[in-house]
This record gives sequence, C-alpha cells and structure tokens, in this order.
Amino acid sequence: MARNEVYKDADYLSLPVPAGTLSGAAVRVGGLNGVAQTNEGGVDRAARNADRPYVGPASPSSNEDGFASVALKGGWRLPITTAVATIGTPIYITGTNTLTTTATDNNLYGHALSTKASGAGTVIVRIHN
Repeated sequence: MARNEVYKDADYLSLPVPAGTLSGAAVRVGGLNGVAQTNEGGVDRAARNADRPYVGPASPSSNEDGFASVALKGGWRLPITTAVATIGTPIYITGTNTLTTTATDNNLYGHALSTKASGAGTVIVRIHN
C-alpha cells in the first residue's frame, strides 16, 4: 500500500484565490479551474452570512485569509456575457476570472452544457482540468 497519498480525491481543496472572492465564483488557480465553494477567508465576517440572517453572528471561516474551498470538477451555472450558441462550446476564463467564449489571451475553463443569447446571463459549464 502506498504511504504517500495525501488526498484520496483531490477535487475539493482549500486554494489561494483573489481577495474578496465569493462563493459560487469561477476561479483559476495556476492551471486549475474551479468554482469557489466558500467565500475567501478574509471576506468581512458579517457580509459572509448576509444572505442567511437566521444564522446569527457569523462564524469564523475555516479558510485562511486569501484562501477558499474550491471545487475542481462538476457542472456549474455561471455568469457569462457572450452568447453561447451550442452545447459543447469552449468556455474561456480571463485574467480577472470572467468567463467568455473568446479564446484570444484567455485560458480554457470548460465547455458549455447549455446555451444562451448575448447579454448578461448564465450558462452551465463543465469544468475542464
């Protein structure tokens, strides 16, 4: 039995993200694409639970400042401003973690599992890693 295994499934990890990253945001960490599952640890604790007023005082984050829990697989409904005409369209991520269908100067993030017209909206994206 190998004794050097650290993670059985390394699909959900605490990773460094830009300051202020909120849960549900598309992120790229080095060459890894993912979706933040928690707010970045340094986000104001009161703002962290603003959408859940029944929680009471916000609890401390289990992530350090500058880190968030990130899912590295799956299909996620994410905002994109460009049109997505067909399922399977490559989706790219910019240096500011914005999704687009424009390949130039951007990195492949995943592939569309749904379509949408141009303008603001969301599309389901299968993460590519």
